[in-house]
Amino acid sequence: MQPLAEDTPPEIERIIIEGYRRMSAAEKLAIMDDLIKSAHLLALSEIRRQHPHASEREWQLRAAARRIEPELMRKAFGWDPDVKGY
Repeated sequence: MQPLAEDTPPEIERIIIEGYRRMSAAEKLAIMDDLIKSAHLLALSEIRRQHPHASEREWQLRAAARRIEPELMRKAFGWDPDVKGY
């Protein structure tokens, strides 16, 4: 099997994989949910830094534009990422 990460020793990787195998689906989903929330908060932090005077709505739209297709952003929210940015 090919290593998951080049900077992780094989023995540590085996321990990590075994830990994931012991987890229930619900536990794995909870981890994924936490990772998704963390990524969203990180994106919002960067957006707020870049646009400190924008409204909360604009921050959320810019964050959404990073995950949603531009055409859907235009139709659903009236936000054109090509014009207003991400």
